[in-house]
Amino acid sequence: MKKKIRVGIIFGGRSGEHEISLISAESVMRALNKDKYDVLPIGITREGRWLIGGDPLAQLQEASYTPQELTAGSSQSTVRSPQSGVPTRDLVPGTWNVELGTPSPKGRSPLGEVDVVFPVLHGPYGEDGTVQGLLELANLPYVGAGVTASALGMDKALQKTIFRQKGIPLMDFVVVKRRDWEREPETVLVRVEAALGYPCFVKPVNLGSSVGISKAHHRQELRAALDIAARYDRRLLVEQSAEDCREIEVSVLGNDDPIASIPGEIVPHREFYDYIAKYVDDDTELKIPADLPPPVAEQVRELSVRAFLAIDCAGMARVDLFVARDYSRIYVNELNTIPGFTAISMYPKLWAASGLPYPELLDRLIELALERHADKGRSRVTYDGEQGERR
Repeated sequence: MKKKIRVGIIFGGRSGEHEISLISAESVMRALNKDKYDVLPIGITREGRWLIGGDPLAQLQEASYTPQELTAGSSQSTVRSPQSGVPTRDLVPGTWNVELGTPSPKGRSPLGEVDVVFPVLHGPYGEDGTVQGLLELANLPYVGAGVTASALGMDKALQKTIFRQKGIPLMDFVVVKRRDWEREPETVLVRVEAALGYPCFVKPVNLGSSVGISKAHHRQELRAALDIAARYDRRLLVEQSAEDCREIEVSVLGNDDPIASIPGEIVPHREFYDYIAKYVDDDTELKIPADLPPPVAEQVRELSVRAFLAIDCAGMARVDLFVARDYSRIYVNELNTIPGFTAISMYPKLWAASGLPYPELLDRLIELALERHADKGRSRVTYDGEQGERR
């Protein structure tokens, strides 16, 4: 009988996207083929505590806010165990053991016993290269982008700088430091207005799921938008609004030779595709495939692959684009290296519509993780001098 692959699923984390991570992780664990995989759930609390053993997902779900509570401006919750009701910091957390295969002194399974790790962490401290760096140090295969691509995928400002250098079309943008906004707000307002005008969008540089994003039509709204975004990050991205454009998304899959799914279209019934439209309202339309002329659809797919390769991405990414209604302009908005994996998320839905069902998509992502790890393993980690180079 073929040995099952043991997959560690990491979720939760110290991010404003904590709740979305839990929903994504639950979907992934439910869809993984139980005949092929053994699953080790690994939770991370808001405080950064690692939970291994028992049911980390249930513990974190018990503690989390609903999307409605989050959008109402709730502060961070205290994570509590459903069994005891005491804060997680008083519980014995799971053990991270960098000595691979060594039993944990607490009797729990060390992370080193897994064959591959699937990070389902959205936002900072998980999607930004931090966890990927930890897995690199532990020499563990993992699904998705490496350290550099993860960092660039999370940092919208640096990502756009790379895209611009690669000739990928973008909307104009300005980066504002929180310190400058707090010290010289009038100077910042004048600079943004001169560079972009209205309407414009304001968002934290290092966050996703539309958390902290606002649309500003005039100076008063711009002030409020910068204040909101400054709650979540030290750098704020202000972008020109893509007026009279459609929101198109493409899923990309692969390592060195990535492929793109058919495009899909987001049609929110709010002014823009905000957190409520994504995760609360049921009336947001997902049109799959997007109604685009074949040449435009092909151009959208080509741009998505170019964006993927521009930051040396691997495994998966969802690329968000704007397409003018008269098809005269196409812009790349951003690339997301750990896109949502909820039941309504575009990444898996686009692949399902492209002929790759959810369970097979997960199979392929795990295969790509193992392939990339094996390829990286071919690189030398020692230098033997000229004699060694001639061997």
